[in-house]
Amino acid sequence: MDIISVAMAEAPAAAAQQPDPLMSFLPLILIFAVMYFLLIRPQVKRQKEHKKLVDALAKGDEVLTSGGLVGRVVELGDSFLTVEIAEGANAIVQRSAVTTVLPKGTLRDLRGG
Repeated sequence: MDIISVAMAEAPAAAAQQPDPLMSFLPLILIFAVMYFLLIRPQVKRQKEHKKLVDALAKGDEVLTSGGLVGRVVELGDSFLTVEIAEGANAIVQRSAVTTVLPKGTLRDLRGG
């Protein structure tokens, strides 16, 4: 009888030591928060800045594309734009391929004249 009473006395103590469900999910929540602030949030910010840059393109802007082309915008469309990469040589590129709008005069400096 003595063994049964000891076992019954230990059962409530074991039940009281179970971890809090929130504490078991806390590491997962912390990992998600770190991923959000270090990866997701900066990427969304860069996407917004790129969209703003692409929407602000105008005729005459000097641009650098993701393919490495440097030229002057001569014609704008909804999805595409025409870039003059040399005298009389035009290339049609997607608007989203523009990575940087260069300062005015960059092409003149690059071409040496």
